[in-house]
Amino acid sequence: MSTPSNAGVGSFTDVAFDAATFDPDRFGLSTAVVDADVYERSLERFRDQGIVLPTFAQLADPSTIPDDVVASLAGVDRNAADARNLFRCHWYNDLHGGTVDVPDHVVLTEAMTGVPSPIIVAFGNRFPMIGAHKVLAAYACLVPRVVTGQYDPTVHRAIWPSTGNYARGGVAISRLMGCRGVAVLPENMSRERFEWLEAWISDPGDVIRTTGSESNVKEIYDACDELAKDPSNFILNQFTEFANHVGHHEVTSRALSHLYRHHAEQHPGLRLAGFVAASGSSGTLAAGERLKDDHGARIVAVEAVECPTMLYNGYGEHNIQGIGDKHIPFIHNVMNTDVVVGVSDRACDELGMAFDTAEGRARLSAAGVSDDVLDALGHFGLSSICNVVASIKTARELDLGPDDALVTVATDGGEMYGSERESMRAGRYAAGFTDADAEAALAAHLWGADTDHVEVLDETGRNRIFNLGYYTWIEQHGVDFEDFEVRRDQAFWRHVQSMGPDWDAAIDEFNGRTGVRSA
Repeated sequence: MSTPSNAGVGSFTDVAFDAATFDPDRFGLSTAVVDADVYERSLERFRDQGIVLPTFAQLADPSTIPDDVVASLAGVDRNAADARNLFRCHWYNDLHGGTVDVPDHVVLTEAMTGVPSPIIVAFGNRFPMIGAHKVLAAYACLVPRVVTGQYDPTVHRAIWPSTGNYARGGVAISRLMGCRGVAVLPENMSRERFEWLEAWISDPGDVIRTTGSESNVKEIYDACDELAKDPSNFILNQFTEFANHVGHHEVTSRALSHLYRHHAEQHPGLRLAGFVAASGSSGTLAAGERLKDDHGARIVAVEAVECPTMLYNGYGEHNIQGIGDKHIPFIHNVMNTDVVVGVSDRACDELGMAFDTAEGRARLSAAGVSDDVLDALGHFGLSSICNVVASIKTARELDLGPDDALVTVATDGGEMYGSERESMRAGRYAAGFTDADAEAALAAHLWGADTDHVEVLDETGRNRIFNLGYYTWIEQHGVDFEDFEVRRDQAFWRHVQSMGPDWDAAIDEFNGRTGVRSA
């Protein structure tokens, strides 16, 4: 690898994307069969186990899933290790195994948020097996590798590095797709994550606990580097897998667009002002790309104030489990990001207590928050609360009004954080969570959320954040300089985003050759 001597701030290299010379293998984006022998073994495994793969198009619009597949799901527990649950990896589930016409969501109004802009929140805990939308990302990362003969389910262990939900999603998808999954995650993540893994993994060695907590992603990478020395381990790193980006661009963006259009029909003149998502792997942020193209929405990336990498090139440790971690993910299209917002983990912890207690809900009710919103508060995990607070700060910074909607996601639900609330009760609220505590939390973090730690990006800001990735990807991981730089060019991202239909064709071909559907 060589780096041009004139590269640096103020003298950006001109590495333009050229579709004619683009090598998809360099980015894990192959659409053709790479290894025919591996492909044949995968066909045999899927044929023997009766596995049918959904396309991205079917997950984006579940009404297109074949009737016989839908009928077969009727008797399948949504949380079972049953391959048919692959067809539930979409945003149109309810909590009971059925489907809905419009993705389950809640609209937060001014009574709760203190801002006039409606904040539309899609619920991720409707996804099967893990109760979080990261199961979609895991499927998006593994399925292209299978249908192009790169991943061999008879040989490879699928390694899923994550701070929790993606690792759980990877383990679930691995079992459903007839292979073995390994979770790599920090040892200090919520107890509920590890309890889930213990129930799904038969070999304790397939849960690898790395040092630290949410912000210790480098330690996860280091563990994967060691695992990669064994050729039977196949690393599916959500921070570098462009299929993660494609999956959300194909599936999540369309679900959120549907939500916006649903409300725009009820409120003529409503515009989509922005899409807000915390940056963990940056996969979910890819949904903003389509929302920006189709509706003009700004893309708002969120991180913890305690680890302010994008905002201040900073570092630290935080407890908003599932978001930003001292580096810029390789699949983050930084040059198309419009706003960066920092949120404190204290806000998420304290609001989590308020949302979970009678004291907090009573104060919200007294403020005029409707019963349907109060009933939905259990569906907000820590990063979900983070996204809501960031949406409020964005609305204030951009001076948005009642006709300016923001859309965001509740990545997972409060059920994943009971142990975190136990810790809060044993520590900060050892004397009890009082009415005064609820009032203080809501006043400070919802109604009093300010515009501190918000940056509306210009080209200088975007380039600053982009350049920060150099140290992770080139200096630490040896990415080729041209492969790093080409990601400045939006033509590169448009090409990546166009690959969904090619993978769908490969999935259809694979399903046809297994013969499971016709049998």
